Amino acid sequence: GMAVPRARARGVGMTSRLCFWKKDEPVGIETPEDERKAAPAEGSEPDMGAPSRTLWGDAWARLRKNRLAIVAAVWIVLIVVVALTADLWVPQALGSPTEQLFDARLPMSVEHPFGTDQVGRDVLSRVIYGARISLAVGVLATAISTVIGLVMGALAAYYGGIWDTIIMRLADIFLAFPYTLFVIAMLAVLGSGIQNVFIAIGVLGWPSIARVFRSAILSVKENDYVDAARSMGASDARIIMRHIFPNSVASIVVYATMNIGGAILTEAALSFLGMGVVPPDPSWGILIENGQKFLATQPWLMIMPGLAILLTVLAFTLLGDGLRDALDVKMKDA
Repeated sequence: GMAVPRARARGVGMTSRLCFWKKDEPVGIETPEDERKAAPAEGSEPDMGAPSRTLWGDAWARLRKNRLAIVAAVWIVLIVVVALTADLWVPQALGSPTEQLFDARLPMSVEHPFGTDQVGRDVLSRVIYGARISLAVGVLATAISTVIGLVMGALAAYYGGIWDTIIMRLADIFLAFPYTLFVIAMLAVLGSGIQNVFIAIGVLGWPSIARVFRSAILSVKENDYVDAARSMGASDARIIMRHIFPNSVASIVVYATMNIGGAILTEAALSFLGMGVVPPDPSWGILIENGQKFLATQPWLMIMPGLAILLTVLAFTLLGDGLRDALDVKMKDA
């Protein structure tokens, strides 16, 4: 009965593990001191087996869990591949999208899945080539508006003062006009044509992107790493490109993705009104304009290009929504 007090007197009772012996095998009870000893020492090498975590790696892991965004991305990739490879197989399989090769207004069949239009051109062939035009306008117009918006937003947010006032009031002026009417007015000056369409849409679409980028820069420009770079003598251009832009680009990626769908809709509306692509080049808007004349008798002439616009714009919207959730650093892995 005196074994325990004697052990404590000799300091044994202060050990970090209490052991009960059974058949010469110790069964230990871990104490907080053991947890401190098990923890890696300060300055020791990290566990190389642990996976590295980055913003884009975490974003991809979260995006893969969003089934709607993945389905939308698959549809976009499919449309892009079909549009880019159209010259290799569409004319041989379906006929030229601009030449009259068949009887007019044939119904949907195995040979003509979408039928033929009023002058005997295969509608599926024209829808595929129209995808090429619509995607080109969406991507190029968004690229133009994104570049202008990034420059304007960076100047307004980083320098502030008079720059911020001038640029934001200029953006307010652009946003005060109805967007589609503004584009039509610009096309009335430039003239019709695919090049003028994406120039007009791109030049007039920068104010919203500038506002988004400005707010993103304002949230990061006062961080410690920006102050440290400024104190070390880094130029304004280097601070913006190396420190501010990489930490603000996530919101721009999301907004630009959604903007592509809006540009496609605008191009379709302009072509429907006769201000966009010049016939006989195919465009989804032109196909809808031609098909609406025969909606009562041959509805597929209008429904098929309309579905192409609906699915493509919806895909870009769902992908942008998925990217927004995936790039949100506040999101936790499920």
